[in-house]
Amino acid sequence: MELSGDKVVLRSVAVGDGEVLDRIVREPEVAAWWSPPDDFEGMLAVVFEGEVIGAIQFEEEADAEFRHAGIDIFLTAGHHGKGLGTDAVRTLARWLVHERGHHRLTIDPAAANTAAIRSYGKVGFKPVGIMRAYWRDHRTGTWQDGLLMDLLAEELI
Repeated sequence: MELSGDKVVLRSVAVGDGEVLDRIVREPEVAAWWSPPDDFEGMLAVVFEGEVIGAIQFEEEADAEFRHAGIDIFLTAGHHGKGLGTDAVRTLARWLVHERGHHRLTIDPAAANTAAIRSYGKVGFKPVGIMRAYWRDHRTGTWQDGLLMDLLAEELI
């Protein structure tokens, strides 16, 4: 699978990407929001100018009454603030809406992750509400709040 955005390419994680992604997810700026996964299978590599700079994943609810998809993403700190995460999320969102037929998407950043929240807003995601004590910070063991955001197909920017 390969999806092209304005700046990034999203492609299936390939052999050899795991080491790079593991290093990225352990960077202090990334580890503040992500726990290292057991593996990166099922994720898409985010590629910028030929370099893997992070990963993005999605999950789909198949129940017809509640059908929607959710997105998660992380990028290396050296590429934060450049619009690349926004482009990656927008690219995947467009595919989920136009190719997979989803009318609604969700994303759930940490409530304190203002940069991510701002980025997702640029794609059209809107805050739904705070999910109290939603995720456990693997570094401190404390429960942290999350922000549920959603996007309806017609709101996709």
